[in-house]
Amino acid sequence: MSEGMLIASYIGASILFILSLGGLSHQETAQRGNLYGVIGMALAILVTILSDQVSAYGLLLTMVITGLVIGKWLASRVEMTQMPELIAVLHSFVGMAAVLVGLSSSLSGAEFASHAEKIIHEVEIFLGIFIGGVTFTGSIVAFGKLRGSISSTPLTLPGRHLLNLSLIISSFILGVFFISASPETALILLLIMTVLSFILGFHLVMAIGGADMPVVISMLNSYSGWAAAATGFMLSNDLLIIVGALVGSSGAILSYIMCRAMNRSFVSVILGGFGAKKVSSTSTDEAPKEHIVIHAEEVADILAHADSVIIVPGYGMAVAQAQNTVSEITRYLKDKGVTVRFGIHPVAGRLPGHMNVLLAEARVPYDIVLEMDELNDDFPETDVVLVIGANDTVNPAAAEDEGSPIYGMPVLEVWKATTTVVLKRSMATGYAGVDNPLFYKENTRMLFGDANDTMSAVMTALKSN
Repeated sequence: MSEGMLIASYIGASILFILSLGGLSHQETAQRGNLYGVIGMALAILVTILSDQVSAYGLLLTMVITGLVIGKWLASRVEMTQMPELIAVLHSFVGMAAVLVGLSSSLSGAEFASHAEKIIHEVEIFLGIFIGGVTFTGSIVAFGKLRGSISSTPLTLPGRHLLNLSLIISSFILGVFFISASPETALILLLIMTVLSFILGFHLVMAIGGADMPVVISMLNSYSGWAAAATGFMLSNDLLIIVGALVGSSGAILSYIMCRAMNRSFVSVILGGFGAKKVSSTSTDEAPKEHIVIHAEEVADILAHADSVIIVPGYGMAVAQAQNTVSEITRYLKDKGVTVRFGIHPVAGRLPGHMNVLLAEARVPYDIVLEMDELNDDFPETDVVLVIGANDTVNPAAAEDEGSPIYGMPVLEVWKATTTVVLKRSMATGYAGVDNPLFYKENTRMLFGDANDTMSAVMTALKSN
């Protein structure tokens, strides 16, 4: 394939990737956005294989088929609740790929037209390996925390910020020596820097609390993009540079949006998550807390006599796979003339857009799935709010208790409704480990059990009315 045809194909693939990102920004166009992305990636892979730079087709075909088989097998086994874990693992693959490509590029012994060109290439190698190493181990830790095999409690070592700073400075000092070192010494310096980047990525994410994991996922997504862009510079691959920049910038923007939704700075998140500091509540109410239990039949009766209902889903709905039952209840209530809407917090679940995907999968109409800012003013005029598995995103302590670790975080103000029904398995705290005063308010009712079972019981009771 000619160089001109290759460049034109890369430009076409880049346009398709941009269209894909645009499509994914709205639920109505998400499917089309995915299609653009698939076509763009297929085009990029095909023209790269047909380019003059590729010759070992037997080895390449073996690797492609192996990857396809493993990817298809893994994807078919992954539940929606495990999607954040899968994404974390995929980020680690990108990070390790950047590390391996960087080491390979360093060992290639390529010739350069000038000394300046050589230095630029070595800087590209250094940055690609450093960012890739941080992404690799950070993603592995994020996977462990999301899976529950690693505690979500932040690891707060004494002088941890100084440790991180020391690792960064040491890595860059090694990078300076790497540029001017002999090939044998350069490899040793590069390997030491790689180990330091692994340690940095591990410690950075270990120090982040469980409540910040959605931000960590988007942050690692950004890191993986910049690692890919650095790899593109190493390989002089324009498409990889463009794709890496798109992923890196979109991940950074998403991280900013999510941090703003949590009333937290990005720097505070990457240096330590919720629970890093023990903060005492400023509440002076020491009376015993009591919650009011309700049963499915009573919930059905309340819903049957309501004019307006808002449903706030959370990770508990995903775990219980209750979205289809919730969708059935929604259709039933709408047929009876009840106004039903869904309220989605930007960090609901363990992944940005997690709840939106679940509801779309259950065929909930897009136009009744609204963001937090679109609904918060409507709660005082709402008859019933169903909180299904959400916890930290509906915690009134964020607005009322200055001593709470989540004080100032924008939340769905569900307690302002006439009646709030909270579906939970128990009275345990949420992923942030913060107590929720919502459970003890006079207008709150607790419906305990698996969300799919309790919602099925509510649906049965509604039909029998």
